[in-house]
Amino acid sequence: MSVKLVSASISRVSAAAALPNAAHAAAAVSVSSMSMSASLSGVGSSSSRSASLRTMSTRANRRTSCRDSAALGTPSTSTLTSSSAAASLTLTRSLATEVQRSATFTKLNPTHIANLAKCLSTPTTSILTTIAAPEAGIKAVSKDELDAYNNDWMDKYHGSSACVIRPKTTQEVSNVMRYCFQNRIAVVPQGGNTGLVGGGVPVFDEVIVNLSGLHQIRSFDEVAGTLVCDAGCVLEVLDNFVGEKGYMMPLDLGAKGSCHIGGNVATNAGGLRFLRYGSLHGNVLGLEVVLPDGTILDGLSTLRKDNTGFDLKQLFIGSEGTIGLITGVSIITPRKPNAVNVAVFAVPSFEAVQTTFTTVKQHCGEILSAFEFFDAQSFELVQGYATRSVRDPFEERHPFYVLIETSGSKKEHDDEKLEGLLEHLLESSTITDGVLAQDTTQVSSLWALRESIPEAAGKMGKVFKYDLSMPVEKMNELVEVMRARFEGKGMMGEGKGIKTVVGYGHIGDGNLHINIVADSYSPEIEAVIEPYIYEWIAEQNGSISAEHGLGLMKATKIGYSKSPTSIEYMKKIKAAFDPEGILNPYKYIQV
Repeated sequence: MSVKLVSASISRVSAAAALPNAAHAAAAVSVSSMSMSASLSGVGSSSSRSASLRTMSTRANRRTSCRDSAALGTPSTSTLTSSSAAASLTLTRSLATEVQRSATFTKLNPTHIANLAKCLSTPTTSILTTIAAPEAGIKAVSKDELDAYNNDWMDKYHGSSACVIRPKTTQEVSNVMRYCFQNRIAVVPQGGNTGLVGGGVPVFDEVIVNLSGLHQIRSFDEVAGTLVCDAGCVLEVLDNFVGEKGYMMPLDLGAKGSCHIGGNVATNAGGLRFLRYGSLHGNVLGLEVVLPDGTILDGLSTLRKDNTGFDLKQLFIGSEGTIGLITGVSIITPRKPNAVNVAVFAVPSFEAVQTTFTTVKQHCGEILSAFEFFDAQSFELVQGYATRSVRDPFEERHPFYVLIETSGSKKEHDDEKLEGLLEHLLESSTITDGVLAQDTTQVSSLWALRESIPEAAGKMGKVFKYDLSMPVEKMNELVEVMRARFEGKGMMGEGKGIKTVVGYGHIGDGNLHINIVADSYSPEIEAVIEPYIYEWIAEQNGSISAEHGLGLMKATKIGYSKSPTSIEYMKKIKAAFDPEGILNPYKYIQV
């Protein structure tokens, strides 16, 4: 049977922040193993092959830039009603194991506000507070105006800070921290407020230092590919900036249109490019950090090699703002690949997912840049609740799906590899169906199948999110165990408490995301999940946090992943940098 490639019909639509990366490149040709013969027509190939093709009609989505919202210093958080805030406040306290406000921390008064105003060049626009300080020209605002800073975007964590400070320079951050340190005023560093564990919002009345005002690109070396920028720069803005010069950021996140590079570094964010480019511990060259007492630690080196003494920046990467506020970042950016291709395969079992992964690594080698999996429940969630149109490229549902991305220098070479890979997987019945992309629109469409999952979960209900790492062969087992646990307690199903449990994540680095979508946030549901899920992970020698961090959610759970000796030394590091304990208290590691 002779075959010709069919050009997919795809229309573009606009989308909000945190949508799939429109810079990807590749095809959308669906191939069914039911009619697969010895070979098939591949992406960009002139050779004649055999297969049955059908047109995939999808809708592409593009992320929008958040430069404007970042410049205004307003995190992307929905306005919350007072009733929902009160309910979630109870959960916030329970998640912190009934943590009490430290009596050693000072409560703000008008004098404090007036003195903080002196730390800033434009205090009337850099301070939002419910406490008026007339002598400093600071007027009180309503509590509602602080909600976007006090509450996280998931409507799960709620603080009650009376003051948000938005400095514009590193020196202003230093001035603010020096005053707070001297007066024992607790501080929460905040970036884009896109975190998932409550690390960027206050627990009680801590002052919020929002770094969105620090959004300047300081320098870029087009030969070495080294970027130096402020911590408040939005990741997508940076990716676009270096992209115009032939480079790309080494990390890519679903929240790239809102998250800040400083927050990425502070949480050691992983993301979709981890498989190819590794962690931020290897990509960050230097940091500028303001310590709790206001000292500016200038380590913005752009050197790839520097073997002189302790590498202090490594302490701050992943420290979640507990020992210093990152104000500047120096990072290496890899060259943008000339050819980026994406494929999504339908897979009959999780064992076949693992087989697909090993086969893909063997066939694609150095050009493999992403390998993602998601289950049927995730797929159905996206089809039913994604705010942007994500068309189903398959004719029927399948138990699992995998998305692979390749990034190379020669399109013809990469196309040949993908042709051979798809042919092999179909002939061996490892996969049952598949689609390849042939242009950037189709690539965005395929990425939307994976990147829309968290967004869709939030639209369906209240989400208990767990970010875990473990041996790859155990990843789906935990998802099934949690579903069975809820079923056994009669909690699974509409109106029973739990709407669905979905599993997806990064097979390439053993990182599973479980989203438990509930009717509401409640301590009762949390009690069914925790500590059971952490005990299960500990039995597998896994980690309770693969990339989201500890924050408030997991501050008391670190013992499931770290030894008592390790925890003790972490506390000593915290005490050495922050003897007053004012920086992001109650979180990360409780002291």
